[in-house]
Amino acid sequence: QVQLVQSGGGLVQAGGSLRLSCAASGRSFRGTAMGWYRQAPGKQRDFVAQVSSSGSTNYVDSVKGRFTISRDNAKNTVYLQMNSLKPDDTAVYYCYADSISSRYWGQGTQVTVSS
Repeated sequence: QVQLVQSGGGLVQAGGSLRLSCAASGRSFRGTAMGWYRQAPGKQRDFVAQVSSSGSTNYVDSVKGRFTISRDNAKNTVYLQMNSLKPDDTAVYYCYADSISSRYWGQGTQVTVSS
């Protein structure tokens, strides 16, 4: 059974930093993409960042230059380093990992940025 278990998150002041982790188990995602979405209260779930199997990255414009996505294939884990956080970054963050036929999701973790 595939599981993605998230850690990190919490409450931080504007300008601060947080690091999210997402550890996958049940199969290897070495050859596929992994990434992050977020969902603010009353809004849809939106794409944040993705890292491909080759290590290439893609970000939503609003986090470029502030967030960094990375992966450790040996640990089957994807990370999201979030710097210069803003109140607008407040949301529940979800990691995902793709297989050929499915997308698996983490349980979500709350990130709250106070002004």
